[in-house]
Amino acid sequence: MKFEEKTISSEEIFKGKIFTVKKDTVKLPDNSEASREVVTHHGGAGIIAVDDDRNILLVRQYRKGVEREVLEIPAGKLEKNEDPKKCCERELLEETGYAAGTITDLGKIYPTPAYCSEIIHIYMATDLIKKEQKLDSGEFLEVISVKLDKAYDMVLSNRICDAKTVVAVLKAKQLIDG
Repeated sequence: MKFEEKTISSEEIFKGKIFTVKKDTVKLPDNSEASREVVTHHGGAGIIAVDDDRNILLVRQYRKGVEREVLEIPAGKLEKNEDPKKCCERELLEETGYAAGTITDLGKIYPTPAYCSEIIHIYMATDLIKKEQKLDSGEFLEVISVKLDKAYDMVLSNRICDAKTVVAVLKAKQLIDG
């Protein structure tokens, strides 16, 4: 059986600066119809920066969606048709003040595929080069350095809950430790 849902009609119900919400009518595999609300988003990219001593750079910032401070890897929203690797390089420099000598692709994730089109591309930065932090206007965050093994434990104990950060820590640890 094919599980594809064919879109019959689509109506935009909200258009914001960061995402759009649409209401689709779809035909299900059994030929019945259903309604789907979908958030469309250009996607994002995140980068886990690992130094020579196995420390990673995280940013602590307030996230309105969960009404709390969250520990995350540096990340940002992709501009339309932007290369995810370039986005990561920009965000790493802006948020932490570091550039990467080497960038490794760790894959992509669908953070909430049931109702959102967002894809987040994950990279790992090594051979770090200290430069100057250049935060965007209205961006408030603190950069913290954490041992990779401690971050791994923080993931397992739910002290790091951000999906892209969880994936990045797990993949980076596996790649580095073998």
